[in-house]
Amino acid sequence: MTYCVGVMLDRGLVFMSDTRTNAGVDNVSVFCKTRVWTQPGERTLVLMTAGNLATTQAVVGRLEDRTAAPDERGMSLLSQPSMFATAQMLGDLLRDEIKRREDAAGQTAASKFSASMILGGQIAGAPPRLFLIYPEGNFIEATPDTPFFQIGETKYGRPIIVRAYRPDMSFREAVKLLTVSFDSTIKANLSVGLPVDVTLMARDSFATTRLRMGEADPYYSMISSRWGQSLAEALNALPDPELPCVASPSDTPLPGNGATAPAAPSSPRPGAEATATPPAERGAPAPAEAVEVNPTVSVPVNDDPAAAGLAEPAPTAPGGPRTG
Repeated sequence: MTYCVGVMLDRGLVFMSDTRTNAGVDNVSVFCKTRVWTQPGERTLVLMTAGNLATTQAVVGRLEDRTAAPDERGMSLLSQPSMFATAQMLGDLLRDEIKRREDAAGQTAASKFSASMILGGQIAGAPPRLFLIYPEGNFIEATPDTPFFQIGETKYGRPIIVRAYRPDMSFREAVKLLTVSFDSTIKANLSVGLPVDVTLMARDSFATTRLRMGEADPYYSMISSRWGQSLAEALNALPDPELPCVASPSDTPLPGNGATAPAAPSSPRPGAEATATPPAERGAPAPAEAVEVNPTVSVPVNDDPAAAGLAEPAPTAPGGPRTG
């Protein structure tokens, strides 16, 4: 798996791709997944690929052959009249290559040779354009409502782009945004990894600026560290939710864990002689406390057995009335 993003800005196009490929956990390699073709002053094309590496390399190889062979230059990327025609030619090549490999392998189930591409660029006399090309050969174009495309392992890095993207971003802001997107993806999925390749194409420049960020890159390391800290700080700054009163086992110490269980209230045993002091000698009972049972019902409680009518009356003097 891989991760590639192409973003359309007012000032141009930004591309970023990882470089990890794998054929199992024991076979992990680094391959550049971004290819650039330029005719100074006339056109610039940027292609990013994801999926089966053999398929994508075969498509790029056929594009290179068409560009180099004199009798096939009419079918090359650099001879197409528009970006739309370029995307259409790439879609046809990708579909044909996948079908050729499936037919050779006799495959009828879901294709193992599948691949997808992001194509962006500009031809003189037209604005920059960005396309997403599917394995079936069809494609869609970016618009102001859909200003970026992702291929590969897309789900982890998408939320930050959706939340923070602006069409008027500078190239520096866009690279920062995509760096956060890639860091989130790399932390969540082992099939995406460093280094990442960055390609910038300014509107009407017909040239590109390229750079690579790896594990030792100070900017990438700083973004990765500070983004994690910023997320934790932002979470702590958010208000806690209003929840109903729920008793939690952690709120009350349990016996056997260094805590003493509360003593059960005692009551006189049947036939036992009462020892409570008569009310006249101890004064009026203490005011009753209220224990909340639920938000609408309160029950008065008093710990004095005599005041609650639970104590036996004081014994009478000898010779007094008795009951048989």
